[in-house]
Amino acid sequence: MENSQPIDVAILGSGPAGLQAAIHAARKKVTVIVLGKEAKSSLFHAHIENFCCMFDVAGDQMLENGRKQAAGFGARFLDEDVLAIEPQAKGYAIKTESGVIYSAAALIIATGTQRNRLGVPGEKDLLGKGVSYCVDCDGHFYKGESVAVVGNESAAVDGALTLTEIAGKVHLICDQLEVSENLKNKLVNSGVVVHTGTKVKAIEGSGKVEGVVLDGGETLSVTGVFIEQGAKGLLQLATNLGILLDPEMRYIQTDKQQATNMAGIFAAGDICGPPWQMAKAVGEGCVAGVHAATFAKARRTS
Repeated sequence: MENSQPIDVAILGSGPAGLQAAIHAARKKVTVIVLGKEAKSSLFHAHIENFCCMFDVAGDQMLENGRKQAAGFGARFLDEDVLAIEPQAKGYAIKTESGVIYSAAALIIATGTQRNRLGVPGEKDLLGKGVSYCVDCDGHFYKGESVAVVGNESAAVDGALTLTEIAGKVHLICDQLEVSENLKNKLVNSGVVVHTGTKVKAIEGSGKVEGVVLDGGETLSVTGVFIEQGAKGLLQLATNLGILLDPEMRYIQTDKQQATNMAGIFAAGDICGPPWQMAKAVGEGCVAGVHAATFAKARRTS
């Protein structure tokens, strides 16, 4: 890619992992750009109550604070997605959706994962208002309430079992269970109300979730809907670059420096695998930012 703008560290993703990486990289006096749209972060619609030293904090406010911190150290933000990345002699050329091209000495992938959505009426409008894609993140907001989990694999069953210790009543909605006998047995003895052979037709509510409509016409009265159909990362970009993934081709593999198998490429946050927690994302972002900046300095002077 020609006419590219040189940069030391380019960060893909503006969620907690990307922001923490930007803060630590920029503090090491290298040029940093953060690419990605803030509202795409799963934290944007979340409410935080399990992050050390902080509780009852809106996710969008935390993201805004992180951007200000990173910008204060010199990081720049471009609210655009990346269309292509090509290897260069000393780094990577990154093309954004507006056509701007950056030549980065080091790259941090912190794009998170894209949750598998249902695509039903009410799902998008009620996101963060009762609709969630993470039991571990949001389950504790539903103590004593009736909730539904949607999905047919281990993530959904595990989420439903977790919620039995929190919620008053738990529904599991799936077309056909595809889990081990061990999980099936746990489910039988858990008290979870299992609805098999059915799908969610719509999620209802005025300003917040009030019910789930099944394709057979039945409506379940619930205040929370957890869509746990697994998660897939934006990994096509990674595989095209030759980045090593886990055996099931879902997550990027890194070492203790958050470095991938490709020189100068680091990764942090959900795209590196579970647990889906901000604390993990922030920690990995810190490590990735420090080591990417160190790598970039060495590459620029070599």
